[in-house]
Amino acid sequence: MASTLTLKPGTAWSDAWQRCVALAPEAFREDRVLNLWAGNWQVDGHPLPASTPVDGSPIAGPPRLDSGTAREAVRAALDQHRGWRQVPLADRKARIAAALDALTEHRELLALLLVWEIGKPWRLAQADVDRAIDGVRWYVDGIEDMLGDRAPLEGPVSNIASWNYPMSVLVHAMLVQALAGDAVIAKTPTDGGLACLTLACALMHREGVPVTLVSGSGGELSEALVRSPEIGCVSFVGGRDTGGRVASDVADLGKRHILEQEGLNCWGIWEYSDWDKLSAVIPKLFDYGKQRCTAYPRFIVQRSLFDEFLAAYLPAVRRVRLGHPLAVASPGDPLPELDFGPLINAAKAKELNDQVAEAIDRGAVPLHRGSLDEGLFLPGQDTSAYVPPVTLLNPPSSSPLHHAEPFGPVDTIVLVDTEAELLAAMNASNGALVATLSCDNETTAERIASEVRAFKVGLGKPRSRGDKDELFGGFGASWRGAFVGGELLVRAVTQGPEGERPPGNFPDYHLMP
Repeated sequence: MASTLTLKPGTAWSDAWQRCVALAPEAFREDRVLNLWAGNWQVDGHPLPASTPVDGSPIAGPPRLDSGTAREAVRAALDQHRGWRQVPLADRKARIAAALDALTEHRELLALLLVWEIGKPWRLAQADVDRAIDGVRWYVDGIEDMLGDRAPLEGPVSNIASWNYPMSVLVHAMLVQALAGDAVIAKTPTDGGLACLTLACALMHREGVPVTLVSGSGGELSEALVRSPEIGCVSFVGGRDTGGRVASDVADLGKRHILEQEGLNCWGIWEYSDWDKLSAVIPKLFDYGKQRCTAYPRFIVQRSLFDEFLAAYLPAVRRVRLGHPLAVASPGDPLPELDFGPLINAAKAKELNDQVAEAIDRGAVPLHRGSLDEGLFLPGQDTSAYVPPVTLLNPPSSSPLHHAEPFGPVDTIVLVDTEAELLAAMNASNGALVATLSCDNETTAERIASEVRAFKVGLGKPRSRGDKDELFGGFGASWRGAFVGGELLVRAVTQGPEGERPPGNFPDYHLMP
């Protein structure tokens, strides 16, 4: 089948790049992108080579700044902030709405950039763009009631986010922060999303939204983007190692912060019998190769139900489709309906494959291992960033797959005999963002759910980050600082009455909304 596939006409990286150059020449050159700070696009930084995870071919790399230039950018953002916080709310709404109209006009180009830069299938790339736009429009419509008498912060909001949701998480947050009266700074994720974010920021900047976009290594820019006294709030989305360092910095400084970190999100199976319902949802859990903060990589299964669980799970996981997101059999065909494409890069794919091999060597039982031969690929295509679905029973405690989120299409299963064991296994990572329990008895499910240390617990269905008025946060080490979602996002980036304690997970208190 692979030999019959071809790249859909008009979707090549070169096509997307030339469209960017034509649409936003102030931000794109033929050979690089620019950084945006002090209200201007700057030809600075040292562009690094980069490649797409889709097929390993070259794409634009980030123009990395040094720490001194980043400090200048932060100081300039403070000047923008002081002017922006004086702009009447009606004017801010008009500018944000105009930026949303521009993003809507160019949604397909933004989505195509996401396909090439971070490997999202077409359906999911479009959804990422649409969620950003629709979510911010909801805030534009209701911002007066959310703000009330609240005021912008004393300094801009610094955003440091992972690569997996450049639009629906990062751009969404930036626009809401600006709507609330704050200038915004964003660091381009190191692993991908550069062109998409640059185009989005170019469209926002044209409408007068005070946005700064810079590239650089976390270690080099952390002093400026986290510790600078000019920063009013730090918003971080990423792993626990980096998040822990950021948490230490902001705690020392007493700075406002929102730190979303990973956790091992678990799906518990206890006294359950609706296997058709479970089987239907399994392929959906592989969206974007489980490279999501709300992915479910761990199933905790009652031992006496294990045979029935496998009978439902294995046929479902074998239906998962992966491959090149832009490969078609004929030029006129629609883009393929895939569950996922590549992982973020070949290095991550190798790391995950090595972890799986090591876990099996140490006693994990392989229950399912997919094959790239079943994927949809172009003839001779580089597939080094692709990993087919893998399912392991009882990963050893020495394996990273036992205690950490794999951020890839690897499921692990742990068997338990008692409710106490079920809870211990579901709480193994000291806090999670989401969890789910499949249990026939709703009363039993609710009782068990009350002891699961996850911010959102679904009963028989997956939970997600949510949109619009849905709140979001985490317990334990999965979240530090203010909770977000709905009006809480506005509260997190504005000042309220003196002595106000925002809902969140802080070193000295934990307050639920």
